Amino acid sequence: MNDVCRLLGLRYPIIQGGMGNISNAELASAVSEAGGLGTIGVGTMPPDEVETLIVETKQRTSRPFAVNIPLQVTPHAAEMAELVIKHQVPVVSLSAGNPAPWIPQFAAHGIKVMVVTASVNQAKKAEAAGADIVVAEGYEAAGINSPLELTTMTLIPQIVSAVRIPVIAAGGIGDGRGLLAAMALGAQGVQLGTRLVATKEAPFHEAYKQELIKAKDNETVIVGRSVGRVRRIMRTPYAEKLLEYERQGMLPEQFQEYTSEERHRRGALSGDFQEGFINAGQIAGLIDDVPTVAELFEQMMTEAKAQWRSLSAIFS
Repeated sequence: MNDVCRLLGLRYPIIQGGMGNISNAELASAVSEAGGLGTIGVGTMPPDEVETLIVETKQRTSRPFAVNIPLQVTPHAAEMAELVIKHQVPVVSLSAGNPAPWIPQFAAHGIKVMVVTASVNQAKKAEAAGADIVVAEGYEAAGINSPLELTTMTLIPQIVSAVRIPVIAAGGIGDGRGLLAAMALGAQGVQLGTRLVATKEAPFHEAYKQELIKAKDNETVIVGRSVGRVRRIMRTPYAEKLLEYERQGMLPEQFQEYTSEERHRRGALSGDFQEGFINAGQIAGLIDDVPTVAELFEQMMTEAKAQWRSLSAIFS
């Protein structure tokens, strides 16, 4: 058992990434029940909707779970912080904004704080502000990303060398080989997003899961570079429209409208790829089945151990 598992009360050092407005209690509780850390991402949802998800998750599992608050995305950051404290959620994940003003109130209530970072400087600031864990996310990851576009492979060892608190690796990880590679780079756990979409408990549209299974290595695209807002999504008819809009010239306000959470829901929950998009990380090219979450975690651990034995034989 490593520091992340001890700190968060986990069996496996596997964290679910925040999924914004498509977050749900079914998947979050399944991740926690399987030994990882399930997460409810608040996205732009109103407080009452998030509170319902928190309550339902607590009813489904007695294991630890987290709430992800994207500070500059949600218009209700203060209310979300109050909900986390009110319902004694054991872990909070802070992203998309400066976590420093928020960490003390969580620490005062014994809530562990993870901060999502995309650079060494951000990680050092998060540690100085009192974060318990930093999640270092490369731009291989799905959804909203840093315009710095640093890769997981290069980012993790630099952040591990720069901070003393545990580091979670995110972006481009979805199997046991990725888990072992991240830990070889110094991370003490991994955060999964795209891979968890393709699980039996994930209540997303079947077409979403099938797109992930069919995906090849080059079937995710970056949109938003022209307006300074990087997002990785699956190449679908709607994604092609977004790319064309960018070629024609697009204002930040238009991009915000075209990539709203309503468009996200259309793709992920309704399977409408003409008028909605689906987030997908580069790991999509490795997905070829839809296991239960528990099966996935067991597969990952078994594969990581087998790979470790193979490598140990080589290096010995």
